Amino acid sequence: MPEAQNFTGFSGQAFSLLGEKGRYVLPPAFRNLVKESSDGRILCIDKHPKLDCLVGFGLSRHDELEAQLDREEDLAWKRQQDFDRDTRAAQLFGYLRVPFDDSGRFIMPPHLVRLGKVEDQLYFHGLGRFFTIWNPVELARMSDDWAGAKEACADFVADHQAKAKRK
Repeated sequence: MPEAQNFTGFSGQAFSLLGEKGRYVLPPAFRNLVKESSDGRILCIDKHPKLDCLVGFGLSRHDELEAQLDREEDLAWKRQQDFDRDTRAAQLFGYLRVPFDDSGRFIMPPHLVRLGKVEDQLYFHGLGRFFTIWNPVELARMSDDWAGAKEACADFVADHQAKAKRK
């Protein structure tokens, strides 16, 4: 897997609308970091394991996930707990490699559209090693622990609506 030479982690927020030909745009701040951490234009996307959103990251995270799998297996062994390595590997490595063009345009695979409850708007929120990809409606349903993200997303949606009215 590619090494992420200067990868600093994903931070900040961004917004994307469903465009022509059923494509979204990976916003520039996230796009540049994905390129850096993937040694090219490959976005890894999967369903978040607990939240009603998706996660995105670069290929460099593959080795980190392998190390996480090893740690979880070691911990289960030390605690004398059952651990199904195959099932856990399927959960960690079930992500899809989605190509994007120089402008960041990509097509969201249909099964991820369903799993992430994706519609015509995407809100991106950096979480360090990865970022979340939200349908703004689903994010709005989150607890106040997500107040900052909810407000940032609401501002993006309001800006989009104001621009749409001016047209």
